[in-house]
Amino acid sequence: MARYTGPSYKQARRVGFSTLESGKELAKRPYGPGEHGQDRKGKLSEYGLQLKEKQKVRFMYGINERQFHNIFKEANNKKGVTGTLFLQMLESRLDNLVYRLGFATTRRAARQLVNHGHITVDGKKVDIPSYRVKVGSTIALKDTSKNHKAVLASLEKVGKRVEYVTFDANKLEGKFVRLPERSELSADIDEALIVEFYNR
Repeated sequence: MARYTGPSYKQARRVGFSTLESGKELAKRPYGPGEHGQDRKGKLSEYGLQLKEKQKVRFMYGINERQFHNIFKEANNKKGVTGTLFLQMLESRLDNLVYRLGFATTRRAARQLVNHGHITVDGKKVDIPSYRVKVGSTIALKDTSKNHKAVLASLEKVGKRVEYVTFDANKLEGKFVRLPERSELSADIDEALIVEFYNR
């Protein structure tokens, strides 16, 4: 399945959830896209609710269906709470952590930074956005990319970072210090519905 490259605002409006986690997509038009977006009413079935929840998270992390399902299967085979493990694995992706550190304003932009070889993990260049970063790893800009205009502009906009990463502004590098706790992730996500969807 090809990666979606269309408008992220349209995706957010379709599922009624801010995939950019800023709320901007729904500020002006908090209803579905298209000519009949405001007219679509009615209660979703149980399957519809599960599907919508899965799409919310998939759109948020910008992952295609096959990758998303494979990560879920991996989480499902581990000991622990499947839904929480699943979200922690998604948060451990390199493109997501580049976004969390503030090197990019969106996950899509973070993925592009990684693809173009601007990012290192523990001193080695990694250009695979789905790379699973280990706790304790250091994520940095390549020396030749430290004056990258888009990155510097993004870093200036950073307010507060999540507590499971640390950032050194002088070295332009950050560390993935621990896995996130469920309480630190979006309360608008009901991962139990995703578990039900895949375990039907």
